[in-house]
Amino acid sequence: MTKRWYRAPAAALVIAAVAATPALAQKKYGPGVTDTEIKIGQTNPYSGNASSYASNGRTEAAYFRMINDQGGINGRKINFISLDDGYSPPKTVEQIRKLVEQENVLLVYAPLGTPPNTAIHQYMNAKKVPQLFVATGATKWGDPKHFPWTMGWQPSYQTEARIYAKYLLESKPDAKVAILYQNDDYGKDYVKGFKDGLGDKAAKMIVAEASYESTDPTVDSQIVTLKSSGADVFFDVTIPKFAAQAIRKAYDIGWHPLHLLNNVANSVGAALKPAGLEKAVGIISTTYYKDPSDAQWHGDQDYKDWVAFMQKYNKDSDPADNNTVLAYARAFTLVQVLKQCGDDLTRENVMKQAANLKDLRVPMLLPGILINTSPTDFFPIEQMQLEKFDGKAWVLIGKVLGS
Repeated sequence: MTKRWYRAPAAALVIAAVAATPALAQKKYGPGVTDTEIKIGQTNPYSGNASSYASNGRTEAAYFRMINDQGGINGRKINFISLDDGYSPPKTVEQIRKLVEQENVLLVYAPLGTPPNTAIHQYMNAKKVPQLFVATGATKWGDPKHFPWTMGWQPSYQTEARIYAKYLLESKPDAKVAILYQNDDYGKDYVKGFKDGLGDKAAKMIVAEASYESTDPTVDSQIVTLKSSGADVFFDVTIPKFAAQAIRKAYDIGWHPLHLLNNVANSVGAALKPAGLEKAVGIISTTYYKDPSDAQWHGDQDYKDWVAFMQKYNKDSDPADNNTVLAYARAFTLVQVLKQCGDDLTRENVMKQAANLKDLRVPMLLPGILINTSPTDFFPIEQMQLEKFDGKAWVLIGKVLGS
């Protein structure tokens, strides 16, 4: 029997190959993306009253340099543009417009602060640009129905505040509480969560409230006023600069209440050291990550990897500043989202993948805390654990809690 061979034209073979493997041939790119680059924007306070948070941006830039040295994400290097906004909402708007309209970034990642993010919230959603893993715990960042282009990362302020309230109701139900808070959405979010957590006991337990502006030079007068209320619990809702002042002033005037300090102001390097470590003994806060000053983690692989990263890529930052840990973990999460995007690096797919994180274990988060999101759940982290400062480091107490 004679075999007959047929040689198809080369063009036909090419067409057939393309038809057979459509996924391999299709790449979808949004602004700021090429075969070799992913351009990401950010605003961060490198100057001004909130400049203690500058280590967030520096650490994230260092993390992305590490990723680029490792070959990037699916072969693409990250071009990270982080601009100073001084924690000033008008400046944030100006810088974000530059990033979106001139730099044409794919997304804006971890812009820091509740007032700055509030100023760009509507704009980012109108432009349909991801405002992703914002570096603030305001509850409103988890509203996919009304703001589908904005997602938080850390536990919400109301979640954290309800945990403090739960702790007080169990351990000190007759407490007289004085509250200091920043007079903006950031501070008010904590106060709302705290009052909600206390429920119908809030009116009786809270005996004094005082606020401050982020532009104020000090909070000394507020601390004196709060002491005069006779409160035996101090709920301190500040940022690191003012936390340091509050700790120092309370100690210096002989006021020694049970001091509850919100998580975003509890950095040993940025707040407790400037206050004086001996003045911070006994303060209670919350955490969801491994504190590098806590010796229990020093044999842990996460800690060893973080130390290696800090020594090679981020040696100019203070390792006692917990913001370096948060930025490290948050940047890992963004890299995971971009990996999941594959070759579909559009703004739409970035948000789709950000809302599709399942039991993601992130280095330096506490054991048992996993990231989970969905199209209807934009709160990646929803658990925390109480901790007490012993004069040298934070010591975990109790167990991991939800609100």
